Amino acid sequence: MKELPYTHSCFVCGESNPLGLKLRFQTDGRVVTTKFRPRPEHIGFKGVVHGGLTATVLDEIMVWACVVATRKFAFCAELNVRYLQPLAPDEEVIVTSELVADRKGRILEAKGAIHNAAGDSLAEATGKYIPIKSGDTSLMMADFATDARWLIEPRVAS
Repeated sequence: MKELPYTHSCFVCGESNPLGLKLRFQTDGRVVTTKFRPRPEHIGFKGVVHGGLTATVLDEIMVWACVVATRKFAFCAELNVRYLQPLAPDEEVIVTSELVADRKGRILEAKGAIHNAAGDSLAEATGKYIPIKSGDTSLMMADFATDARWLIEPRVAS
């Protein structure tokens, strides 16, 4: 598994964001994964992680799946989340995602899922993403705390 880069300021992966989740993502070249342990302050109702946070983590990992597959960063155009079981604070979950369609480079479609340690599905998501033009990523690239240049370089055929 290859460790994906992370930024300074991102709420989900930023190392310097004092309120952030500081998640680290890995990939096998196709599937992106991370582990996430929601904190008690992430609840909506007592004992249940806020659904918006669940959606945020799924959105982030689906963006990374788009990046890994296409070498292009993307913005979310549409996000659909199915909440199957509540996430509990202080319970580690496994989050996965992969690209499912590249619509001629104009729209990227990804799917994501959250499972608990027992393998139970807690949430599933699909998303549509619009690739960012390479000339418009300079501010984004400048915020990375680790080397992210390999992500925007063309793939070398093996």
